[in-house]
Amino acid sequence: MLDDLSNRLANHLGELRKARRWSLDQLSEHSGISRATLSRMEKGEVSPTAESLGRLCAAYGVPMSRLLMMVEDSFDPKVPFDRQAEWRDPETGFTRRSVSPPSAGLTGEVLECHLPRGADITYEAPPKPGQEHHLIMLDGMLTLTVDNTAHVLSGGDCLRYHLSGPTQFETGARRGARYILVLI
Repeated sequence: MLDDLSNRLANHLGELRKARRWSLDQLSEHSGISRATLSRMEKGEVSPTAESLGRLCAAYGVPMSRLLMMVEDSFDPKVPFDRQAEWRDPETGFTRRSVSPPSAGLTGEVLECHLPRGADITYEAPPKPGQEHHLIMLDGMLTLTVDNTAHVLSGGDCLRYHLSGPTQFETGARRGARYILVLI
């Protein structure tokens, strides 16, 4: 059984598709995700993976963090730790905690992410082309490929970039990665 956030996400995915007046087949064409998988996601039978959420965000033209913010309950200037929504990719174990979620009136947001060792997540298209990212490594090792250039990052490193094409996040077999991602 999915948790409350996952159920709200499932409902919102269906609402997004219906607002565009797309059929499941049309969304499948735009996202590259099978019709059956899309149907199961919208019914809350399965939780979407980071890759599938990335594909859906690209199809809808919204950043993943904005999509996740849309299903959160409220906005408050102070975001206590226990109210920072955390999402976990059931396939890879990737977790992202919304430390400072997006909101109307604020242009930036902050995520704390953990990618376990041996993980590989590829986003084929940016959900919001041109979006500015600042990735600050807290611990571990990460190879982040942006615009076909691989950047090997370790604790303390910062990579700044604009989204324009595919991105790939990879960790080695020995270490995972924990990092802060600032989206502007």
